[in-house]
Amino acid sequence: MEPFTADLLSIEDAQALLLRGISPLLSSHTLTINEALGWVTAEPIISPLNVPGFDNSAMDGYALRLTDIDAEHVLPIAGQAFAGKPYPAPLPAGQVIQIMTGAPIPEGCDAVIMQEHTQRTAQGIELTATVSAGQNIRRIGEDIQQGQVVFDAGVRLKVKDLPLLASLGINRVKVRRQLRVAIFSTGDELVSPGESLTTGQIYDTNRFSIALMLQRLNCKVIDLGIIPDNKTALSEAFHQADQQADLVISTGGVSVGAADYTRDVLVECGDITFWKLAMKPGKPFAFGRLSESLFCGLPGNPVSAVVTFCQLVYPMILRLQGITEKPFASYRAVLTNPIAKQPGRTEFQRGHFLFQDGELRVTAEAKQGSHMFSTFTHANCFICLPRESSSLAQGERVAIQPFPDFLEGA
Repeated sequence: MEPFTADLLSIEDAQALLLRGISPLLSSHTLTINEALGWVTAEPIISPLNVPGFDNSAMDGYALRLTDIDAEHVLPIAGQAFAGKPYPAPLPAGQVIQIMTGAPIPEGCDAVIMQEHTQRTAQGIELTATVSAGQNIRRIGEDIQQGQVVFDAGVRLKVKDLPLLASLGINRVKVRRQLRVAIFSTGDELVSPGESLTTGQIYDTNRFSIALMLQRLNCKVIDLGIIPDNKTALSEAFHQADQQADLVISTGGVSVGAADYTRDVLVECGDITFWKLAMKPGKPFAFGRLSESLFCGLPGNPVSAVVTFCQLVYPMILRLQGITEKPFASYRAVLTNPIAKQPGRTEFQRGHFLFQDGELRVTAEAKQGSHMFSTFTHANCFICLPRESSSLAQGERVAIQPFPDFLEGA
């Protein structure tokens, strides 16, 4: 490790400190399943019934009794069974029931042969394939059993989850309340998109990107706008945010510039820890507690702000929402191009991975500057390079984290 990075806090220690002592929000309320997309379950969801609710046919064919099968004889058709209109009696001895997919299995039947494996005659059907016990029968409770936990508490309900609840007849679910997050940017140089720039000004992308990510995480966003480099204005913004939010996120003003007043204001109104992190991008970062809320101060560079949000703030949000899943999946991939790196800081480079020729491959973006936000547009993962590692050659294996849904999804 380089001497000039020895005093920097590791990303692992920072992540642990952020989560220490943080508990999920306890408040909850009930929503219909039409409203519940993206919300987090507040209690386990229990199936009130079996799925399937009865033994039914997986094929269009003929329901039969195995002991009635005789290669020498045609089996007469006793009747028909349809989905929603079952055969009303037990299967007569020596006969079959013509049955459609999803129809209840008649009493006495122990297999279904698909119609393509039979030959129909005027007297009934002849079997052209062997039949085994239970063939083509969907058993009661085979998918979900009555009383089974379908979703634990702490699950964010996705599009793929809600139709399952509908199939169980569940129309209302208990969910945790939204996490309230106040956001603002600091800096006289910042201008909102749509306004005209003057000399020395830049557009505020950080507040916009953070708001989008928070919305995708189903947080209630309280946008306080751009706060000028003025201690009084900044103090008022923090007071307002603290009174309205569970979590306050600011961008910019956590470095050591002469006009960075964030440190001074926070010392006056909360218990704040400022860190210099051994990560790149995203070295300056602030965390602490205000009187009513938690606080995270992100760097002003656009890439640094998103990387620190993903690696540090996102796990905290999951903990507050009561979500138990890990923030990121991690995989090993083969580098298709060399990467330059100095030991001393954990790096999260942007890259693009794909599965090719039987293995996972990743290409690092050529431009990795913390001000170059276009690299996110072209990338789909973080290439995670350990603090002690140095430059890597093409063909070496690296750890990657596919971008989370709130970066990738529509």
